[in-house]
Amino acid sequence: MALRGALRLVVPQLWKMTRRAVTGPRWTRQSGSLWLQRPPLFFQRQQLRALSCSSGPDTTVTYEKLKQTLASPERGSTVVDVREPWELREYGRIPGSLNVPLGQIEEALKLDPEDFKQKYGEKMPSKSDHIIFSCLAGVRSQKALETATSLGYTKVQHYPGGWEEWVKIETSGKKN
Repeated sequence: MALRGALRLVVPQLWKMTRRAVTGPRWTRQSGSLWLQRPPLFFQRQQLRALSCSSGPDTTVTYEKLKQTLASPERGSTVVDVREPWELREYGRIPGSLNVPLGQIEEALKLDPEDFKQKYGEKMPSKSDHIIFSCLAGVRSQKALETATSLGYTKVQHYPGGWEEWVKIETSGKKN
């Protein structure tokens, strides 16, 4: 009963916030109250985003954690840089990372392990291995993380700072 009363107060406010942004929500009156039959498209999209792979604390890696992983490579841990090869040549790369461009990630993770090793020069990570994706600024690595998750990889993370943060911290650390 208390929830129903709270909804009576909240729903008109939601309508005021969304009526210009979203067209066509269906409202109905039942016993003097205004009820929403179907949530506005805006809220449907928010719910889908919440269900998709989020960039919460479990899926992101800090500079320190990435550096620690690279310094003491544990068995089954791989750092994958998803930038294009020309970007690595022009800007540089995180030492110890494997380059698999974003456009090839899905295909690469579906390859036979022997074909993967032949094409990329390193052992293919298994679905239970720890994989950290990196790119220039965290956008492509997030997409790679979502792709790997959709393919059944369970221990995947991404480095949202990317090469930009890495080189900034590495160069500032060497000057001190």
